[in-house]
Amino acid sequence: MSQQKKALAAPPKTLGQKIKLVLYVIFFILLYTWCFSGMEVDVSKVQESLPVAGAIVSQLFDVEWSFIPEDEGVIDNMFMTLAIALLGTTIAATLAVPFGFLAATNMSKRRWVSSLGKRILNVIRTLPELIVAIIFIVAVGPGPFAGVLAIGFHSIGMIGKLYSEAIENMDEGAIEAMTASGANRIQTMWFAVLPQVLPEFMSYALYKFEINVRAASVLGMVGAGGIGTPLLFALMGHDWHRVGAILVGIILVVMIIDYVSGSIRKRLV
Repeated sequence: MSQQKKALAAPPKTLGQKIKLVLYVIFFILLYTWCFSGMEVDVSKVQESLPVAGAIVSQLFDVEWSFIPEDEGVIDNMFMTLAIALLGTTIAATLAVPFGFLAATNMSKRRWVSSLGKRILNVIRTLPELIVAIIFIVAVGPGPFAGVLAIGFHSIGMIGKLYSEAIENMDEGAIEAMTASGANRIQTMWFAVLPQVLPEFMSYALYKFEINVRAASVLGMVGAGGIGTPLLFALMGHDWHRVGAILVGIILVVMIIDYVSGSIRKRLV
């Protein structure tokens, strides 16, 4: 038994590995020390603000339930938020397909083509959603349409990246069989590639839809429509009872969507 334990035990670390571990620990200690030093935390102000924060939290729990079913209330605005997220995700999931194939390394013999596709998706994904929303609000005016365009444009980056990874990880045996039987490129795509990657495409689109419901709730605060607009007005007016009602609506809708979407994605993949 003792010999088995010795055989299963991890080999002792060399001096070089121990020095490397100590250097890593020192590096992270210095890194977090530098991060916290830039926070300029005033402990006295934190102590003074605790009663105010406690009062706000207590008002949040004292929810203004009557605001939920009102006209232009929580329910109406949550439906608008869901519509913004759904339309934006649909646009992105559709437009991300060619970008996904463009960025996949196994779909082109020229390395620069996939590299270009990946760079385009990286640029789109790097742009903050709020900045994109403000640009579209200036371009088409405030309202839900700007939110749809912002969600759709920004989501192309993430969905396209996930699509390209799904294409790169697929089994290429079916492609080789189709090519050997004389199928052209379109037939190969339609009968060998799409049947493999389509379930994953749908799964990724559903996952992004979950995220976009949360994002659409925030974009409304800059004028892109949805539940974010009354939330902004309630925050500006310090109407914490109404803020609590809005947060209850957002939390319930997001939980339901997460559950339903997760169940669908489990069946797809």
